[in-house]
Amino acid sequence: MLKRKIEDTIRAHLMRRVNKILVIDGARQIGKTTSIRNVGRELFTHFVEINLLEDANGERLFEKARTVNEFYFRLSLVAGSRLGTKDDTLIFLDEIQAYPHLLTLLKFLNTDNRFTYVASGSLLGVTLAQTSSIPMGSMTIKRMFPLDFEEFLWAHGIGADAIDAIHDQFLKRGSLEEESHRRMMALFKRYLVVGGLPEVVDRYITSVNVVEVRSLQSEIHAYYAADAAKYDRDKRLKIRRVYDLVPSHLANKKKRVVLKDIENKTGSRFSDYEDAFDYLVNAGIALEVKAISTPTFPLIESTGKNLLKLYLNDVGLLTNVLYHHNVLPILEDVKSVNLGAVYESVVAQELACHGVPLHYYDNKAKGEVDFLFDDFDSLGVVPIEVKSGKDYTVHSALNHFVSNEDYGVKTAYVLSNERLVRTKGKIVYMPIYYIMFFGRMMRPMMSDLLAF
Repeated sequence: MLKRKIEDTIRAHLMRRVNKILVIDGARQIGKTTSIRNVGRELFTHFVEINLLEDANGERLFEKARTVNEFYFRLSLVAGSRLGTKDDTLIFLDEIQAYPHLLTLLKFLNTDNRFTYVASGSLLGVTLAQTSSIPMGSMTIKRMFPLDFEEFLWAHGIGADAIDAIHDQFLKRGSLEEESHRRMMALFKRYLVVGGLPEVVDRYITSVNVVEVRSLQSEIHAYYAADAAKYDRDKRLKIRRVYDLVPSHLANKKKRVVLKDIENKTGSRFSDYEDAFDYLVNAGIALEVKAISTPTFPLIESTGKNLLKLYLNDVGLLTNVLYHHNVLPILEDVKSVNLGAVYESVVAQELACHGVPLHYYDNKAKGEVDFLFDDFDSLGVVPIEVKSGKDYTVHSALNHFVSNEDYGVKTAYVLSNERLVRTKGKIVYMPIYYIMFFGRMMRPMMSDLLAF
């Protein structure tokens, strides 16, 4: 069974008996249901799971449950013998986006105090954006992602002590010994191939078969695309087209979304596709990185350019599209293949998993820097440059960036395959796998845990 960090969040919420209902949001196939089941069955004598998407496609028992009493009546029909009290009964409403009215009803179920509730949704971000009657103060929403690199290490038997020792080196800006570095790079490259979707990770661990892994990734990628296409009948062609183009846009030098490519027409405006971008991001199947040309703290006040990069939510899906069964370019550093987009995808995933809003620096005259995040201690900005090749010390845009005193840069990072950690001026060079610790050095981001 895969160990997931979010289970600690779920456990802490339920044990504190917080007077809000926890809702786990995120894309399909990332392990929301399994994590809630694990914790719910551990903490409660009675665990009742109701898949509302199955209900919507079948008996539609909860379709007209608009009041607390109506809901209880229908609940008793499917779980009457398993209902106890608030202290010993957890009601898990899975795929709650199938019935948006139940999001509103959660407040009243919580106030009635008869049972404990938890919910999850695969398209919840989209549903919330389109639902005007979300009750304020009744829910805590936590977004979930595929396994991050640390969770991937756990799945491969790397224990907490070993990871803590690596973390100590990170804090000291120290380097791992050569053997440990080779081991970490081997696991990191395996992560690039397998990714973090739980079913895929399980399949790889049990079979160690790349063909099976790629087949499953293809199924999930197609599933995401089909889901996107059927959600909004008026915009589905644009949504599907944008999603399908993500890998090819990442293959471009600037890696940003090219509007004219979406429908092969000139004169396209950002506003023409904004709903499609919002859908993919809210559905959790894409990560957006917004462009900033004047990066001053806080970055959220500087966001405004209608330029963005989109990354798939899982690096394994990306490498499957780009390389399919031929994983040698990833595992053996084939010189003719540029893995820049793949490495950037991992960094985007890691930052997003830790609740960091994603931004990048874009300046026509001075170039681009891959990622930026706020430095809450110095009230400045921290830039990250990601390098997949041997030219990791070449970064003119980053040099210009750190030299601008208006940006308040105390430290910048270059992440690469290089083992040695070293500092040159404000720039710290680190191995790419250290990205798994960046979330620990940041203060909690409010975008990670939203209260409604």
